[in-house]
Amino acid sequence: MKERIEKKRICFRYHDPEAEEVYLSGSFNGWNPEANCMKKSGDGVWSAVVKLFPGIYEYRFIVDGLWKNDPVCDHYHPNR
Repeated sequence: MKERIEKKRICFRYHDPEAEEVYLSGSFNGWNPEANCMKKSGDGVWSAVVKLFPGIYEYRFIVDGLWKNDPVCDHYHPNR
């Protein structure tokens, strides 16, 4: 019998109290810049929850129209 692998809820966070809008884009959503709109909390932290299968994913944040790396992530894959 095959083991059933389930998706897990992964919370992405980005801190920028001055931002007007932040989106999450990555290999899990076809790099769609509008697929995952993030919500801002009172302390300036933007967050979005995505259900993903275990694995390695690439992602970036789109902050007020500008693509940004995750400042707390130290693992990067260079553009090809």
